Amino acid sequence: MAGCGSGLCCCCCPRCCGERESRTPEELTILGETHEEEDEILPRKDYESLDYDRCINDPYLEVLESMDNKKAQRYEAVKWVMVFAIGVCTGLVGLFVDFFVRLFTQLKFRVVQSSVEECTEKGCLALSLLELLGFNLTFVFLASLLVLIQPVAAGSGIPEIKCYLNGVKVPGVVRLRTVVCKAMGVLFSVAGGLFVGKEGPMIHSGAVVGAGLPQFQSISLRKIQFNFPYFRSDRDKRDFVSAGAAAGVAAAFGAPIGGTLFSLEEGSSFWNQGLTWKVLFCSMAATFTLNFFRSGIQFGSWGSFQLPGLLNFGEFKCSESDKKCHLWTAVDLGFFVLMGIVGGLLGATFNCLNKRLAKYRMRNVHPKPKLVRVLESLLVSLTTTVVVFVASMVLGECRQMSSTSHSGNDTLSLQGMSEDVNSSIKTFFCPNETYNDMATLFFNPQESAILQLFHQDGTFSPVTLSLFFLLYFLLSCWTYGISVPSGLFVPSLLCGAAFGRLVANLLKSYIGLDHIYSGTFALIGAAAFLGGVVRMTISLTVILIESTNEITYGLPIMITLMVAKWTGDFFNKGIYDIHVNLRGVPLLEWETEVEMDKLRASDIMEPNLTYVYPHTRIQSLVSILRTTVHHAFPVVTENRGNEREFMKGNQLISNNIKFKKSSILTRAGEQRKRSQSMKSYPSSELRNMCDEHIATEEPPEKEDLLQQMLERRYTPYPNLYPDQSPSEEWTMEERFRPLTFHGLILRSQLVTLLVRGVCYSESQSSASQPRLSHAEMSEDYPRYPDIHDLDLTLLNPRMIVDVTPYMNPSPFAVSPNTHVSQVFNLFRTMGLRHLPVVNAVGEIVGIITRHNLTHEFLQARLRQHYQTI
Repeated sequence: MAGCGSGLCCCCCPRCCGERESRTPEELTILGETHEEEDEILPRKDYESLDYDRCINDPYLEVLESMDNKKAQRYEAVKWVMVFAIGVCTGLVGLFVDFFVRLFTQLKFRVVQSSVEECTEKGCLALSLLELLGFNLTFVFLASLLVLIQPVAAGSGIPEIKCYLNGVKVPGVVRLRTVVCKAMGVLFSVAGGLFVGKEGPMIHSGAVVGAGLPQFQSISLRKIQFNFPYFRSDRDKRDFVSAGAAAGVAAAFGAPIGGTLFSLEEGSSFWNQGLTWKVLFCSMAATFTLNFFRSGIQFGSWGSFQLPGLLNFGEFKCSESDKKCHLWTAVDLGFFVLMGIVGGLLGATFNCLNKRLAKYRMRNVHPKPKLVRVLESLLVSLTTTVVVFVASMVLGECRQMSSTSHSGNDTLSLQGMSEDVNSSIKTFFCPNETYNDMATLFFNPQESAILQLFHQDGTFSPVTLSLFFLLYFLLSCWTYGISVPSGLFVPSLLCGAAFGRLVANLLKSYIGLDHIYSGTFALIGAAAFLGGVVRMTISLTVILIESTNEITYGLPIMITLMVAKWTGDFFNKGIYDIHVNLRGVPLLEWETEVEMDKLRASDIMEPNLTYVYPHTRIQSLVSILRTTVHHAFPVVTENRGNEREFMKGNQLISNNIKFKKSSILTRAGEQRKRSQSMKSYPSSELRNMCDEHIATEEPPEKEDLLQQMLERRYTPYPNLYPDQSPSEEWTMEERFRPLTFHGLILRSQLVTLLVRGVCYSESQSSASQPRLSHAEMSEDYPRYPDIHDLDLTLLNPRMIVDVTPYMNPSPFAVSPNTHVSQVFNLFRTMGLRHLPVVNAVGEIVGIITRHNLTHEFLQARLRQHYQTI
């Protein structure tokens, strides 16, 4: 920028916004500097956008010209191999997490259970509680330490991956260190007894595998380098991240189709048919890799494929002895709709409480030393452990064992548990032939508790279900957001299943509906609560159908999820969107509101441009790069022929003349700032030149000679003055000349040209400038050098760089009169980062970036629009 493509220009470029006192209330609200609690938005970070648009420059065209059918087929074959490898690796990550979670959980429960059985008679239950605390606190402490190593590994990772697929680069989100800390941290979090799941982090882990594996390099393994020239662009990387995220869902739930739809619904702003096929293939590879190894390890039958995912809901079927039983009937749909409404209300309440907790943490916990975050995690673990132990001992109800308690035996064996159903029913603190229903839920792995709520009939009392739901609701809400890797799917499913099972018990006891199947109501309750929290529809429907392996549940699940989403959306957003907003990420929704069409591109664009000429001196480029944080710059020439017509206000010359007039002083200040910053350039020759330029003026004859040279040499880009800055004697016409737009060049491209010394001298032709290939231009991807870290003392500041072969000569552009909805759809669907605004005669009048299309910014501009009319 010309535009603040890296995020928000108001945060990173004070020149664009001015002082705080001059900001409007709307701008203060956008920046999070308002003091009103209701409208408060926390301060934004500088999140960089991704370059999804393909740069059609000369190096890229050379690659296309050398590409024949065989090379294209080879490239496509390599992409398919990478997609398959991503699926396999994601499945192996899921296998690693599941194996150690199961190992640590069984060890903990085996020790604690034997201690409780002994201490029940001896009266030493405090010792059993201490043993449980020792296990849980140790595991949670290790998980918190891993998050300290890589902070972005905290949470589920779904909000971060959603932002990445939307076009925003969250720092460190797809690094190798992140997936290591995430995978190891989540197994300690789950084994530590926290009310979290491992399914959400699996999605993040798969996305990291997708981002890193095709690159064959990592910043954490600098010494390991492979000469692999493929897929070195944000565009290709985005496709692999989409495939990896889908593979993570497929591995977590055994739902490859649901994973594909999840990547489509929740993330990617750009999609095509070829990507759909690759993502589905990757999801299938992840599902069957995990299924193959889990079936072999747990059952010893390699190749049997009995365990499709980390979480499986088992088989829903009525007892053969009950001829009147049906999984669901048309009458039950009315109850499902009511459960969807209640689930939406509960989800909205959950999100509201968690949002307030997240704000409190961002203000009072995160600014403090990192040890405070570890202490908070340990406090949550301590509280959770004590509540679970005391609730099982005091609030649990001893119930008589019956044959109905064993109806889930085959279901539990499908889950691959080593113990049978009798060992999953806990008899803590209860006499012989009875069991503790509360301990049966709390002292089992979460997946086993879900299966019991789905498939075991007559096992839990309404009081136990109510207390279990309340405790799990509050503790999982408190837990989500602490500094440990944590998923939200399983806790939400468990809360919802308890709610649905409670509804079924009440309908049977007080209304007399004996024909209803309790497992169906538990499943619908789980869908209602989960839908009310995350607000997913299409993908969540298919995930639940694939997890149950029962297509007849499609209609009730879909109706329940839609009702839950509509109800929850009336109060707030989904939990992932809330956390995205709290982080200040400029996420773009699928479409804008209807009233936004009252605005035009000229109303939202950034008119203060930082530009470069097609042939620019090194001193000017270094000055621009060091004094701005923009990630792209328009390549322009000064249109001197239109000066007089422009100053008369010719509408053909400028459709938005007020923006041109208002930016005259800014343009002049930018030129003066660029000239002054040349003094700090690390070259004595340049400093002497600048001093001489300030002290004396060059003779007119020399200036005329230079102008003749430029006009003769820089065809087809005439009238270039790379070093000239405004003079106080300049007239208004001289200070502000219309800028003819020729293309867009990225900061990374300019830095690469400087690093590799791509330039020529005044005495030479631009044809003598070295040419870089496409591979050389992308060699440093994805981390290009910083201009402030480069030693450019060896470069002659008077040398000239011809940027025309490397700029994008045909970027997407819009007219100043384009409606905002058209701008938004073009920006969103094409995955753009910068959108120039060009008038009818090819002059650039502004630029639009992601910041200019965020909901908050558009709302502020709409208020200003109403004030002006």
